[in-house]
Formats: sequence, C-alpha cells, structure tokens
Amino acid sequence: MEYLKPAALIGSLVYSILGVIMMVVTFIVVDKMTPYDLWKELIEQRNQPLATVVAAFVVGIAIIVAAAIH
Repeated sequence: MEYLKPAALIGSLVYSILGVIMMVVTFIVVDKMTPYDLWKELIEQRNQPLATVVAAFVVGIAIIVAAAIH
C-alpha cells in the first residue's frame, strides 16, 4: 500500500503532468520542423498515413518520458 501514501500520489501526479507537458512541447517542436502544418493535415485534410506516423512518434516519446520518470 506504499503507492497510496500522499507523497507517492503527489509525486505521480506531478510527473504525469510533467510528462503531458513534455509531450505537447515535443509535438509543437515537430510541427515547427515539418514543412507543412501538421494540425491542418491531420484535422482538415484527414491524412491517415500522417496520423499513423504522428501516433507512432507520440507513443515513442511517451515511452521515453515514462522511462525517464520511472
């Protein structure tokens, strides 16, 4: 029951929020590095291959962030 202690719970919440912020920042950086607008391609153009690549990228960064936090 160690994970229910307040310090562990607060630490998990802080690291979770930090991980989400890092994911958003990373997506923005990748969006700026590409020659076209990722958000427009994903939402308006419904570009499925690009969505698959971005999803794989996001999962990869999430694994790295989770490993760094753990």
